[in-house]
Amino acid sequence: MATFFFRAVAPDGKLRTGSLTAESDRIVARELRKQGLTPVYVGVEQKKSFELKLPAFARGHRRDVLFFTQELSTLLNAGVPVDRALTITGELTERPQFRFIVLDILRVLKGGKSLADSLAAHPDYFSDLFINMVRAGEASGSLAAVFERLAEFEKSRDELRGYIISSMIYPCLLALVGFGSIFVLLNFVVPRFAAVFQESRMKIPVPTMIMLEASKIVQAYWWMVASAMVVTAVILRSYIRTTTGRLWWDSSRLRIPLLGDALRKAETARFARSMATLVANSVPLVQSIGIAAAILTNRKMAGALGEVAQGVKRGEGIAAPIRKAAVFPPLAAHLLMVGEETGRLDQMFARMAEIYETDTRTAVKRFTSLFEPLVILVMGVMVGALILSMLLAITSINDVAV
Repeated sequence: MATFFFRAVAPDGKLRTGSLTAESDRIVARELRKQGLTPVYVGVEQKKSFELKLPAFARGHRRDVLFFTQELSTLLNAGVPVDRALTITGELTERPQFRFIVLDILRVLKGGKSLADSLAAHPDYFSDLFINMVRAGEASGSLAAVFERLAEFEKSRDELRGYIISSMIYPCLLALVGFGSIFVLLNFVVPRFAAVFQESRMKIPVPTMIMLEASKIVQAYWWMVASAMVVTAVILRSYIRTTTGRLWWDSSRLRIPLLGDALRKAETARFARSMATLVANSVPLVQSIGIAAAILTNRKMAGALGEVAQGVKRGEGIAAPIRKAAVFPPLAAHLLMVGEETGRLDQMFARMAEIYETDTRTAVKRFTSLFEPLVILVMGVMVGALILSMLLAITSINDVAV
């Protein structure tokens, strides 16, 4: 008897992993099929040895998936068979790690599994939306059109995410450099300047006195403040990883002035783009809502979609439950109501995605346009106060000399 590690796809399209004890891998595969699972891999789990690795960033995964989707869309629309398209995509892939993923997908596909099941063996790269879209495309015989929609979805999502990140880099870097400059002045420059007054009995100006006391506090307690900030960050991060903490954190972020509005619109755009892609490919509405909820990063808004799905099951449609959820912008419910009345829900979801992607860019631009001058103003006032205190001290020394 030996213990075998397995990866298998459940009827709902999700990947299941675990281990079973049996005499051979064939017995394990037979047992998984009895449980309604489709085996993707059965074998000995590789032992993990210590090795130094650089952190793998999710952005690299997203770019790989975007390239993979665009290449398959182009090849399949040109009439290239799926296995040949995967072979070409694997040859064109530059990153060795993702090339191995593509070749593994091809291996599983040639082993008799569907393309959706082959993709499901790599959940770190391919989301439930991606897998279910491919499964629906295989069932309807429109795999090329599905990959074309998926390519548009991945591209629009990557562009919006990239715009938000690039817009926030400069304000954050500006704040970091500003506070760093103030710390250097108080911890290194001011103490040397204060040495002039140590043996002097002259009267020190009040602003200079405040600056010298602030410098002493920074020198004596900066490590305590830094330690407290690190401990607070670790505790907060640990709390956010819990279900309750994550819900509190996501709810709090939505209430931040200006930034909360941008986050809400970005999540709405992500939800609408996902639903447009799924509904256009004839994925059932309730299942589409569940898949779209799993893609959202804000747990508050994702949790509200559970009630929306229940409303759809009760026959209330989707517009009314979205309005009752009260977490999406009011325009979203009106657009979906029009979509239900005209029978063009997929087109209305696509239109909603375009509207809120544009609104997200506008909201982020509005936030950064106010945040950048505010940071510059605060940093300017603080650095100016330090320089003014030094100038007053120099002036008082000159007065004593005269």
